[in-house]
Amino acid sequence: MSLRSLRAITGPLRVLAASRSTAARAAPRISSALAPRAFMNAQPVRAFSLTPYVRGSGETDVSLSGTLEAEIQYEKEAGYESVPEFVKEFTKAGVWTIDDATGHDEVTLKRSFGNETISVVFSIADIDTPQSETEGEEAEDEASVSYPVRCSITISKPKNAPGALSIDTLAQEGSFVIENIAYYNDASLATDLTAEADWKRRGLYIGPQFDHLDVGVQEEFEKFLDERGINSTVALFVPEYAAHKEQREYMKWLESVKSFIDV
Repeated sequence: MSLRSLRAITGPLRVLAASRSTAARAAPRISSALAPRAFMNAQPVRAFSLTPYVRGSGETDVSLSGTLEAEIQYEKEAGYESVPEFVKEFTKAGVWTIDDATGHDEVTLKRSFGNETISVVFSIADIDTPQSETEGEEAEDEASVSYPVRCSITISKPKNAPGALSIDTLAQEGSFVIENIAYYNDASLATDLTAEADWKRRGLYIGPQFDHLDVGVQEEFEKFLDERGINSTVALFVPEYAAHKEQREYMKWLESVKSFIDV
């Protein structure tokens, strides 16, 4: 391309650029001190929404509340009972009392035996419903599942008597499987759940594994617990009550969340 041709093309561009520069210089500048108040206070418009937010009026509130209500009704129709018959029968026997606070995951069974105070503590956290997968075939009637639940058994005597026994067991299939039996000179170490008590328990000898004991010793310990009512009846009750409490806490959760959404 010749120089003449190049100038012929760039010439108009220079003129246009010059005219824009002149116009920019000629345009008056508005001082912030003289700008209208409305102009200075103008807020940028949000592209995503022009509707003011009102607390508690989300578009999903109604549908979520309805779904929660449907779940509550489903659980009730499935046979939910606040105090099922097996609990009534257990407490009617008058051997054990049930310490169960709503909103907490632990349950304590308590009783007295002679000069001893016995407690069986267990948690609903151990419940884990197994899911069976069926490929291409429909599942038949669901078999009842016995959930293994860990229990901490404490046997203590009056304050003037030294020490306490702390027994770690597993309630499963109608029996208590003993894992360990610890003896503490200070009875509070067997029952206190404070950070101080936990620190004091560290490093203490807590006895051998139960299955490492002589068979004769194991059998005598089993008889010892059975005599105190820590037997198959309680071993069957614990997993069943844990499942019931988990269901009750779930219902309470559903109702509480729905009430919160509805406010």
